[in-house]
Amino acid sequence: MGEGQGRQLASKWAKTAVLLSHSQIAPHIPPTRMFSSSSLRAMLVSHGMVVIKPVCGAGGHGVIKVSREGSGYSHTYFSKTKHFSGFDGLFRSLNLLRKGRKYLIQKGIRLATINGRPIDYRVKHIKQPDGSWAITAIVGRLARKGLFVTNLCRGGTCLSGSEGIRQSVSARAVAGKKREMRMLTRLSTQILENHYPGIGQLGFDYGIDKNGKLWIFEVNTRPQ
Repeated sequence: MGEGQGRQLASKWAKTAVLLSHSQIAPHIPPTRMFSSSSLRAMLVSHGMVVIKPVCGAGGHGVIKVSREGSGYSHTYFSKTKHFSGFDGLFRSLNLLRKGRKYLIQKGIRLATINGRPIDYRVKHIKQPDGSWAITAIVGRLARKGLFVTNLCRGGTCLSGSEGIRQSVSARAVAGKKREMRMLTRLSTQILENHYPGIGQLGFDYGIDKNGKLWIFEVNTRPQ
């Protein structure tokens, strides 16, 4: 099928819901809910820190980190953090940033870092002309200093997946973590293709937390 072709699925929620239905994949997806006042309050009570992001979007646009801080709250959008004494003020501010767009909430994952900068990984899976799928890239994306989003268009640095894992986790973890990414990528692709025939390319965004656990943050049908 080749690069740049195939069915497009903009909704992060639709793809996440499909993957959450599979027992082997679900443990690798952060708890995720659609954005609402009650969901946000409950998720902050459960997790302390969450990330909210547009249901349809790319490039880190509109992604906001939200935290409980004692009896107060804060949100960080790009490098700007605002603090709030109560939930209502926080929610009003988030609604201004959302601009009416549908959002989802994910448990915040405390990523492994390199010199204090979080890193995640993009795995590209492309359908070939013979109908088979091939993993064509596993790259690390290191956040620009002071940012929590890793997107290259936001000043992130690209490095090989092996180097990213070596520097943020350990050299002995490289082979195992890459093998786990490949396994989850192939299984997730099979599940998604069964639900959405016609997809031709997928970009999986993975993170490794400070305890070494692998997480799937989202899957894109137009990977950059």
